[in-house]
Amino acid sequence: MTAILSGHDIEKSFGGLKALSKFNFEVMPGEIVGLIGPNGSGKTTLFNVISGLVRPDSGKIAFEGSEITRKPPHAISSLGIARTFQIVRPLRDLDLIDNVAIAVVYGRNEIFDMREARGKALETLEFSGLAHKAYSYPGELAIEDLKRLEVARALASNPRVLLLDEVFAGLNPKEISGAIELVFRIRETYGLSIVMIEHVMKAIMTACSRVIALHHGVKLADAQPREVANHPEVIRAYLGVEYAGN
Repeated sequence: MTAILSGHDIEKSFGGLKALSKFNFEVMPGEIVGLIGPNGSGKTTLFNVISGLVRPDSGKIAFEGSEITRKPPHAISSLGIARTFQIVRPLRDLDLIDNVAIAVVYGRNEIFDMREARGKALETLEFSGLAHKAYSYPGELAIEDLKRLEVARALASNPRVLLLDEVFAGLNPKEISGAIELVFRIRETYGLSIVMIEHVMKAIMTACSRVIALHHGVKLADAQPREVANHPEVIRAYLGVEYAGN
């Protein structure tokens, strides 16, 4: 099977800080991949490189067999890569249905009429558990619903690959379980490949078939969740050298 998304020897520095160093990765069709690492390890930089917000210093990103390394964000989105942001960024002057309808219009749906776009947006809000709040505004939502709105906006663009940046952050255990269930439903319903940055290990261990661990921009491990969680270098990166042998 050929990877739907891959990166080869990705390098990115900010001044004297090397955020990604000769980083290689692959994401297979329909796969849920976790991306873990301490704060500052390069996870969000990788998402920014994939989505075109940041250009790498060297290396290549390929999507469905074609190089996308230096394409702008709108072009990458139009090809079928959508993302969420760790800090949610809704359009606060618009209600939820119009927040999502804009993603419909600017996505891969070939829908340009706002009435039709709102119909599609309502379907996406219903799937995400927000249909009953379709005419509410982002400022009226709790953090769980803001996270779901962020996911709904990404889904509404009709992507092939979905990049989720800490969608479980700030949620309580019950909300985390609901969010994990939503991730599984996204894959089953839409057939997407999903890459998720996450610090909530319950989510990583439950949702992901494979986990990539980063530290200082270098890949430490790339394997099944339990194998990565028990990897000495991963333990050393998170907890310190004294824990790595235990």
